[in-house]
Amino acid sequence: MSTQDLGVAAVLVGLGGWLPPRTVDNHELSRRLDTSDEWIRTRTGIASRHVVDPDLSTVDMAVEAGARALRSAAATGGSGPGDGADGAAGEAVDAVVLATATPDHPCPASAPQVASRLGLGGAAAFDVNAVCSGFVYALATATGLIAAGAARRVLLVGADAFTTLLDPADRGTVPIFGDGAGAMVLRAGTAGEPGAVGPFDLHSDGELADLLIVPAGGTRCPTSDDPRDRYFSMQGPAVFRHATARMAESSRAVLDRAGWTPGDVDRFVGHQANLRILQTTAKSLGLPADCLVTNIEHTGNTSAASIPLAMADAVADGTLCAGDRVLMTAFGAGLTWGSALLRWPRLTLAE
Repeated sequence: MSTQDLGVAAVLVGLGGWLPPRTVDNHELSRRLDTSDEWIRTRTGIASRHVVDPDLSTVDMAVEAGARALRSAAATGGSGPGDGADGAAGEAVDAVVLATATPDHPCPASAPQVASRLGLGGAAAFDVNAVCSGFVYALATATGLIAAGAARRVLLVGADAFTTLLDPADRGTVPIFGDGAGAMVLRAGTAGEPGAVGPFDLHSDGELADLLIVPAGGTRCPTSDDPRDRYFSMQGPAVFRHATARMAESSRAVLDRAGWTPGDVDRFVGHQANLRILQTTAKSLGLPADCLVTNIEHTGNTSAASIPLAMADAVADGTLCAGDRVLMTAFGAGLTWGSALLRWPRLTLAE
């Protein structure tokens, strides 16, 4: 799907990210798991991650990131939250789309709570669950709302407290994941202007759902006598192979759709799952090492939050600049994967 084909583009005008205050470094993990700082860094590229405390939820993080994105939009000259709780002036947001695999409750969705707490009550609000591909899927969904005329401004948030799904004794998953939230504000615009999002490329393969799964808690298996069934499990080597292959394939497809070549890409922002996965995918595409945008060293894998968090850090440190041609790609449980393009606009970040 291309915004050019639909005639109306979704344009990025605000960006924000937020991480829980508590950090856990590799040395802390090595004191309770059979692992080491060197082992974790060598295999994942991660040195530390942010972790929610028991009184902090996905909605709490989404509200923090969403408020920053709304203030960024107001400062940039785009959309703010109106008379919302954060006090920034601006035009109304018509929809809130939350990408998450860790909602505050199985029912209802968490997005309406995010909207309400940001002073956006009355806006359409719903969750999208494509796990680590969630942000790309939700970005396509938000773009579709704008292209269809159902919304002129959308707050898009990716937020996950993924550490709450992990077995504390599992050295295969605990070092990898962290918690956080990232958000964008999108407005209706034209395909030629800076910040226009698209085209997209999205895929899934449900036959491989068992590669990344939390077995219990849904209608297939509401409860289980085995406590391990309520924790996330991952078949690491198989996931590595599929992630690198699928993200490279999807990236090539979306570049072809836009008429771009890998040489046209200035910045490659992949889902921050594992540094080796990112490097392998970039190499497969023929992208230079300095094209890669990554913040995984201090965030870990934040699931649906990872791409906007990486973008916010890259803007803050000057890595991502106005005019850059950006390739996004992600892979996650489901299996799901997808890619998207945009030409980076001039943005002002806000605390």
